[in-house]
Amino acid sequence: QVQVKESGGGLVQAGGSLRLSCTVFGLTFEDYAMAWFRQVSGKEREGVGCIGWGTTIDYVDSVKGRFTISQDNTKNTLYLQMNSLKPEDTAMYYCAAVPFDHCPPVLRPTNFPYWGQGTQVTVSS
Repeated sequence: QVQVKESGGGLVQAGGSLRLSCTVFGLTFEDYAMAWFRQVSGKEREGVGCIGWGTTIDYVDSVKGRFTISQDNTKNTLYLQMNSLKPEDTAMYYCAAVPFDHCPPVLRPTNFPYWGQGTQVTVSS
């Protein structure tokens, strides 16, 4: 049974940093691609980035250069390091997994069967 759990969200001032963590149980990163999504209430869930076979892909232009995805294979943990946070980064952030050995070219929520419950990130002005 696969379980996905995110943590690390919270309230931070604009310009600050947060690191989100996603621990996955029941699989290894050698078998699954992992991704970060975020969603603002009333808007569609968008893919932030993905990592598979140690290769990361950024999907949202607004976070490039500020957000970094990494993983710890030993712990089966995915990270999202968020720097220079902006108020528009405020969203619920979700971790997701898909049984592919690489990231899909189009990061859609429907491509990911395993999801965490989300962790809220709020950036104040």
